[in-house]
Amino acid sequence: MGQRAPALRLLQALAILMLKPSPLQPWQLPGSRCPEPCDCAPDGALRCPGPRDGLTRLSICNTGIRTLPDFTKISSSEFNFILEICDNLHITTIPGNAFQGMSNESITLKLYGNGFEEVQSHAFNGTTLISLELKENIHLEKMHSGAFQGATGPSILDISSTKLQALPSDGLESIQTLIAMSSYSLRTLPPREKFTSLLVATLTYPSHCCAFRNWPKKEQNFSFSIFENFSKQCESAARKPNNETLYYAIFEESELSGWDYDYGFCSPKTLQCAPEPDAFNPCEDIMGYAFLRVLIWLINILAIVGNLTVLFVLLTSRYKLTVPRFLMCNLSFADFCMGLYLLLIASVDSQTKGQYYNHAIDWQTGSGCSAAGFFTVFASELSVYTLTVITLERWHTITYAVQLDQKLRLRHAIPIMLGGWLFSSLIAILPLVGVSNYMKVSICLPMDVESTVSQIYILSILILNVVAFLIICACYIRIYFAVQNPELVATNKDTKIAKKMAILIFTDFTCVAPISFFAISAAFKVPLITVTNSKVLLVLFYPVNSCANPFLYAIFTKAFQRDFFLLLSKFGCCRHRAELYRRKEFSAYTSNCKNGFPGSSKPFEAALKLSRVHCQHPAVLDKTCHQEC
Repeated sequence: MGQRAPALRLLQALAILMLKPSPLQPWQLPGSRCPEPCDCAPDGALRCPGPRDGLTRLSICNTGIRTLPDFTKISSSEFNFILEICDNLHITTIPGNAFQGMSNESITLKLYGNGFEEVQSHAFNGTTLISLELKENIHLEKMHSGAFQGATGPSILDISSTKLQALPSDGLESIQTLIAMSSYSLRTLPPREKFTSLLVATLTYPSHCCAFRNWPKKEQNFSFSIFENFSKQCESAARKPNNETLYYAIFEESELSGWDYDYGFCSPKTLQCAPEPDAFNPCEDIMGYAFLRVLIWLINILAIVGNLTVLFVLLTSRYKLTVPRFLMCNLSFADFCMGLYLLLIASVDSQTKGQYYNHAIDWQTGSGCSAAGFFTVFASELSVYTLTVITLERWHTITYAVQLDQKLRLRHAIPIMLGGWLFSSLIAILPLVGVSNYMKVSICLPMDVESTVSQIYILSILILNVVAFLIICACYIRIYFAVQNPELVATNKDTKIAKKMAILIFTDFTCVAPISFFAISAAFKVPLITVTNSKVLLVLFYPVNSCANPFLYAIFTKAFQRDFFLLLSKFGCCRHRAELYRRKEFSAYTSNCKNGFPGSSKPFEAALKLSRVHCQHPAVLDKTCHQEC
């Protein structure tokens, strides 16, 4: 009994192996069915019959086949034979000559919902296509430039819901209807000259319709011999009430003598394209006007060169970094960032001139536009913040001129400006994380106010800028009356600087005022100006301060010119001019330390004595006598 047990187990194992079913063939997969009129052999092969009269449609759907079958023997005398291949997820390629040999006069290919990833060159060679549907092939990424070589047609091309990144460069001349809805990877179109017959385009991005805006009406002259074929097509289509085919033909007038024909049908057609461009993205280049294209280059070069010069001179100066110098460095850096923004916009405008519609999606949804938007918002807010701090510092210095212990020191200014950097960075980052966005317009400003959060964001920025302007106005009104008050102790240098800064900052905010006004109206969804016209404000007002500030605040001042020539003398240039500044500086230094602060009235006597004491003390000499240098 014990010896027969192993033999019994062996027989049981052999029986299991003999009764085990063979692996499922593709046609036996759940949900699969054999297409008519083909036969599905047990080995998984697909065999379709040869010519068959009256065959109008062949469907191969929801199967497990991995390659397209051989269609060389499929033929029908019917006009517009329909070949439907759908939901075959294992077919990844449409190879070359895939449909060659089909002797039908014209066919419609419905190739949707498959696993196609690529359409190879000459894929439709030898066919006469009325319609080609490649929609819903969600893995289709590449269509070879020669895919239509050797084919006639198609008149209708549907590539909706695919990942195609480009259309074939050849064979587009016959397309009359182009459908590319939800084709988000198709960001560029071939030159519009390729679409010589296009009448209807339904696309994904509004900017693509700009390619066909003002497209000239063209008459297409066909020989009269095609009229017979045209009649045949209409006759066949009439037998199929569900078939709808687009026909468009223009005949020579001499060939139609004696015929009664519809003039409206034969008249030139205007191309219809959807979706239409909206108010935020009109059909124009980034710089809508030619003169703006020149000005933006001039302004961004001045802004970058001017502010870099100021930063370099101030940071390499042999003089101590005082609070005014420190604040000027921050202002120059903010204006330099604005120059970078203008440089990015000007560069992309030059590269896409005349064809921005083909680059709009890549630019506005890419990292370049996000970087440009970050630069401009960061620069704008840091500039406004710094100008406000400069004004408050000037007011504080003049108001508390005698109280040296109340004077703003560098240790106070650094954390104040650090807060400004953090605030400006936060405001510039928010559109990158979904609070408004920089993709709405070609100039990469956060103009999206569709959501409540975005609307609050835009309004908050504008309100803060208005509050900053009011603070500056209030401070300079106080400064003006303080300067007129003879009882107040204020140095001559403080007074001059205050007057200059009053003019400069009021000029800055006068330039910003128009933009704030129109931006507030737009934030309430009541725009008073178009995007095209807003670009004039963008170039003529918005960045002018960034190129003017380094010249008005620094380069045109005597202190900066002194530092500039002293720096050049280190490299062997302008030594004579630098020596003159050294002598003048020494003379002023001696005079200040001997005489103290100017003035002789009694209210100043205490201040004068205190000043002389400080001037005689070498430890505080630089702080009191030369803090404005």
